[in-house]
Amino acid sequence: MTSKSEQFGELNRKSMDAAMRMAQLSMKDSQRIMALQSELAKEMLQSGIENAKAQAGAGDPQAVMKLRTEYAQETAQRMVAVAQEIAEISNAARTELARLVSEQMTFGNKDMTESMQAFMKSMPGQTPNMLESFQQTIASATAAFEQLSKASTAAMNSATQTAKKTARGAKRK
Repeated sequence: MTSKSEQFGELNRKSMDAAMRMAQLSMKDSQRIMALQSELAKEMLQSGIENAKAQAGAGDPQAVMKLRTEYAQETAQRMVAVAQEIAEISNAARTELARLVSEQMTFGNKDMTESMQAFMKSMPGQTPNMLESFQQTIASATAAFEQLSKASTAAMNSATQTAKKTARGAKRK
């Protein structure tokens, strides 16, 4: 039989592993988003320079206005497309994070409950209400997380749909 400190040590190790997976996921997605933003900035700079040169070479005010309008439309379309990509990355990251947290809560709760049961059984003057209270607290925390996850999913889906509608509207112009 393993000692109490070994049981809690194992719980701590599992929690740290889960935290590391979440941190790696966050870093990977942050890097993807920063790369998109960096590429967009480069494209906008190059496009702006090319547009300025074209406007400087335009012969009449109508041609300049036409170039400005085209540049504004192209810029808006590209920015909306990048915003949509970022929303999709964020939504996928949120889904994966929720899956990892749910997995951690499921297995962590089971491990924690088993450890607490073993710990409380070894205590003199055992109090059955204490274990029951602990289990109710874990169940309440799990239910709260599930509600938060559902609300987050709904909000991200709404934001993604709004980005898609905006992108379709920008393409029509």
